[in-house]
Amino acid sequence: MFSGIIESLGVLVNKEKDGTNIHFTFESDLTHELKIDQSVAHNGVCLTVVSIEGNTYKVTAIEETLRLTNLGDLTIGDQVNFERCIRMNDRLDGHIVQGHVDGIAHVSQIRDKDGSWEFQFRLDDKFTDINGHSPDKLIIHKGSITINGTSLTITEVDNMHFGVAIIPYTYEHTNFNSLELGSKVNIELDVLGKYVARLTQ
Repeated sequence: MFSGIIESLGVLVNKEKDGTNIHFTFESDLTHELKIDQSVAHNGVCLTVVSIEGNTYKVTAIEETLRLTNLGDLTIGDQVNFERCIRMNDRLDGHIVQGHVDGIAHVSQIRDKDGSWEFQFRLDDKFTDINGHSPDKLIIHKGSITINGTSLTITEVDNMHFGVAIIPYTYEHTNFNSLELGSKVNIELDVLGKYVARLTQ
């Protein structure tokens, strides 16, 4: 389990296709604190560390993960938002994040507010219903959402479009500063909302 509070940025240094899987090698200033079989979120995707060498480590994404996320589009040198799983005695500064991405959204608008940034997103047309509910029904004003692994508060909702506000610290310490119009981002909807949707199905 994660909290959506990004610890660091990892840099992709190698990408190797293996059948329907892709092995990713990342460089991180936190590599020395990792261990094999540890769960780490990359742009909000929970992946298992399979090997460590120096300041780099390797993870593997399977076909299902690649289908639902933006990981397959990563190129050498790209940065990913990095978070290790939380300890049960830690403060939950964000919200409950599983690292199980529900689908993709696209950046539709970026507004520089001279002290903060407003990002608008459009859910991808392939974003599937969740527990019988359209995904936009699980996005509520002032609710929580995870975008590329970052816990954020929803500021506006309009059917398949939604917006968030980004403070300077988040902008500077995540890969939000590299997003452009049309960029793909990983979306994990609030797990509490998904359970409620399941109960009311």
